[in-house]
Amino acid sequence: MSTSAGFFVDWDGNARSTADIGGGYLCEVDHAARYVAITTKNGALVHEGTFFKNLGDIEKAGINAPLVPGSHPWGRPEDGF
Repeated sequence: MSTSAGFFVDWDGNARSTADIGGGYLCEVDHAARYVAITTKNGALVHEGTFFKNLGDIEKAGINAPLVPGSHPWGRPEDGF
């Protein structure tokens, strides 16, 4: 897998750039499978998603996901994050 600029939808329904995922996480992309793996620095898998080349592709898939910057927290306070 490699890292490449694109987008995915996080567990809260937000669109995130693979170049700026935030949370101290790492991102790996498999273009052939359109797969995104989000891991901790120790390698623990915390999220899997579909790779989208651009935000328009997310919309075409029928997903309404606002784009958030890497500084936007993963998870919500009510979920313990």
